[in-house]
Amino acid sequence: MLSKLQRHLSKVFLKIFLRDRQSIFFSLFFPIIFMSVFGFLNNGDSEPVSLGLVNNSDSGVAADFVNLLMEDPLFTVTAGAEADLRQQLIAGDQMAVLVLPADFNEPGAAPRAGTQLRLLTDAAQFRQLGLIQPVLEQKLIAIERQFRGVETMFSLAIEDVQARSQRYLDFLLPGLLAFTLMQLSIAGSGFNVVEFRRKGILKRLFVTPIQPRDFVTAIVVARLGIVLLQLSLLLAYALFVLNVNIVGNFVEFYLVVIFASLVFLNLGFCVGSIAKTQQAVMAIGNIVIFPQIFLSGVFYPIEAMPALVQPIAQLLPLSFVVSGLRDIAVDGAALAGIVPSLLGMAIWFVLGFVLATRMFVWKDVAI
Repeated sequence: MLSKLQRHLSKVFLKIFLRDRQSIFFSLFFPIIFMSVFGFLNNGDSEPVSLGLVNNSDSGVAADFVNLLMEDPLFTVTAGAEADLRQQLIAGDQMAVLVLPADFNEPGAAPRAGTQLRLLTDAAQFRQLGLIQPVLEQKLIAIERQFRGVETMFSLAIEDVQARSQRYLDFLLPGLLAFTLMQLSIAGSGFNVVEFRRKGILKRLFVTPIQPRDFVTAIVVARLGIVLLQLSLLLAYALFVLNVNIVGNFVEFYLVVIFASLVFLNLGFCVGSIAKTQQAVMAIGNIVIFPQIFLSGVFYPIEAMPALVQPIAQLLPLSFVVSGLRDIAVDGAALAGIVPSLLGMAIWFVLGFVLATRMFVWKDVAI
């Protein structure tokens, strides 16, 4: 809980930050333009779903089922071997692969109840899966009506091959939000410290009973309010204008955003404590921010990087944030499922807060 002094300082700093409306506006400009470009690139006319088909049965029932699928305009059916189609699915050339078992219905045999079909897909692609599954089940029912049995003949089993997300924009959004969050937090809090030093505000606060931890906590909390406002506007734009899909719990997604903001705000305060001028803040901030843009999985998974780089990339603060947000937004994970990411953020939060309070010096005031 914040003390009375910390709450008062937070309100004062928040009022100061809100006066800089131009900075708040233009800090949103680049992320919105960036998301819009990818959003328009992904907004084409709806194309048929590419469906791989593995037919292990030579029965007439299987042939009828295949014909029904091929006649449906929703699908572009490609027949082949399971191993080949699975590789195409992982590569993104197929949206899903349907496997008909050998006992779909043997020639001349009575309809067999309980036959199970397998649908190979990426569990992250919930929107497509919700579209494909009902149509396939309708085809099953159509075939089933050709027989007089009342017992369900076929069932559909979903097998997740963990290939890739539905659209690149859906994959990109968590990483872009995390990157924007880091940039706003580090640059914002760093510039604030230098600006307070330049205007002599720190010099005046030095003669008050305020402790460094009170000052750091207050400025972090105040800046958190600004960052969350900016991120909320970006998220609303992505959801309602670009139709980006967040699969997981929205509240849990936002909790991770808040926690990540605290991590980067403390790191930004460290940058501001080291730098003595605004130019130095920009230079030091770029050293902290720039490498993480390419090493933290913002634009492509860390697993796609060289094996030598992966252990380092996985330890970066932005990597933990991107991983946590993407697991919730794309894979539908709960907080209990992203414990490693939360632990990593917690370690960086403690480290950042300790360094921020230790490195901050009241008397180090530039003239």
